[in-house]
Amino acid sequence: MSDHKKVDEHTGTETTRHEWDDIQELDTPMPRWWINIMYMTIVWSIGYVILMPAIPLLNGYTKGVLDFSDRDRVAVAVEQMHADRSARSQELSNSSINEIIGDDGLYEFAVQQGKTLFGDNCETCHGAGGQGVVGYPNLNDQVWIWGGSFDDIKYSITYGIRAEHDDTRFGSMAAYGRDEILEPAQINDLVQHVLNISGQQADGVSAKRGATLFAENCSSCHGVEGKGTRENGAPNLTDTDWLYGGSAEVIHETIFNGRNGVMPNWNERLSADQIMALSVYVHNELGGGE
Repeated sequence: MSDHKKVDEHTGTETTRHEWDDIQELDTPMPRWWINIMYMTIVWSIGYVILMPAIPLLNGYTKGVLDFSDRDRVAVAVEQMHADRSARSQELSNSSINEIIGDDGLYEFAVQQGKTLFGDNCETCHGAGGQGVVGYPNLNDQVWIWGGSFDDIKYSITYGIRAEHDDTRFGSMAAYGRDEILEPAQINDLVQHVLNISGQQADGVSAKRGATLFAENCSSCHGVEGKGTRENGAPNLTDTDWLYGGSAEVIHETIFNGRNGVMPNWNERLSADQIMALSVYVHNELGGGE
């Protein structure tokens, strides 16, 4: 370091008298515009502290002259939202599906609310898009064991399937093997019969014996031709749509142990307008329904 100020001969700017390896640091002043902005921010921050909540204290914070509160604003907005929803919800509860579809605003409200409710309550079993997984039905197609009309869907959502409610939909499939209702060889014959009527490769002789067993044990629910009955929630066994799978192994498991899946009744968890919104979403937006 030098004890005297030096001026850089190339720029005419004084140096700071700091020097490293013959490189001198210039004492270039800050730009005036930058200095002015810094002063403005200082003035603005002082004004903000005076007007707005700003400084944390031991048991609170300074409120500011304006007594501004984002929390209060949010509370007012939420209260207003609930008031608006309450009016729409009341209208939704008192409207038929045709009236809802005919009112664009009400329909959009129902769909958006239904979509949220589906995500919160139904996606876990039926999947994000209602596409279903093994044991949980696809809500996007036209295959509905208990009926796919709007009223059928609403009823299923309201009272559930084999749920703990007096009005729930109920149907039971016996465990023909586990409960020793049929012999193992008879179950195998039944499997071949189901494979046969569903258009899959089967042992003809065994399937013929299975047809007799089917008439004696299964036709009361699935129908004489195996096309199912909605009154009992018995699926159609002659198509290619299978809730649990249509291979010989899975069909054997189904006959041996029975299938009695449960869907909860939602009328004790959701309000009437929420069930209506959810029914509209499932029936009109997911692509299924009848």
